[in-house]
Amino acid sequence: MLVSQILKSKGDQGVVTVKPGTLVSDVAKILAEKRIGTVVVSPDGTSAQGILSERDIVRELANSGSGCLGKSVDAYMTTELVTCGMGDDAVQVMEKMTEGRFRHMPVMDGDTLIGLITLGDTVKARLSELAMEKDALEGMIMGH
Repeated sequence: MLVSQILKSKGDQGVVTVKPGTLVSDVAKILAEKRIGTVVVSPDGTSAQGILSERDIVRELANSGSGCLGKSVDAYMTTELVTCGMGDDAVQVMEKMTEGRFRHMPVMDGDTLIGLITLGDTVKARLSELAMEKDALEGMIMGH
């Protein structure tokens, strides 16, 4: 299954972005209100400058205390982004996320942010593929 198929199945949810300089406390509120795990840091809503996840925030809270909430996302965001494109294979994307130990990957078209895929999205897609394969094999065995 391709990344494009997964994004299509998710519908048009858009990507939640915040501008550089946004306070970590504001990002924490956004994550909680929208019940999401990450935001993309983007000056214009279409490029990806960085990514900040709930794990990043919790890790920094443990390391430096609540003072980190008053700092900007720039201090804690991941800037060396691992991204994928619409034509990428979902299994390969899943492998990259698993190896890199992260759960969210921006989907890019050149320099333009067009979506966000999660590890859960890739697992769901793979399970769906496996179920279809199983049904097809059972049908062949049963002579249908």
